[in-house]
Amino acid sequence: QVQLVESGGGLVQAGGSLRLSCAASGSIFSINAMDWYRQAPGKQRELVAHITSSGRTNYADSVVGRFTISRDNAKNTAYLQMNSLKPEDTAVYYCHANLIPDSGPLLYSYWGQGTQVTVSS
Repeated sequence: QVQLVESGGGLVQAGGSLRLSCAASGSIFSINAMDWYRQAPGKQRELVAHITSSGRTNYADSVVGRFTISRDNAKNTAYLQMNSLKPEDTAVYYCHANLIPDSGPLLYSYWGQGTQVTVSS
């Protein structure tokens, strides 16, 4: 059974920082790309940041220069460092991973349960 568990969300004032973590656990053979998405009330879920297994990254225009995605392949964990937070960053943040479980060989898509980030003005 594969699980993605996020942590690190919370309430922060505008201009502050938070660091989200996403730990993948269970019978995993390999993890391909990992992503962070977010969904604000009344809005569609959007891609925030993406990182490949080799460390290449991509970001939504709205977070470039403020957010940094990273991963520790040995720990099957991805991180999202969020600096200079704005009220419009308020959302539930979801971790996503494409991975091959030990049962293999197909690639499957997994989601975490989400963590709330609230930025006050």
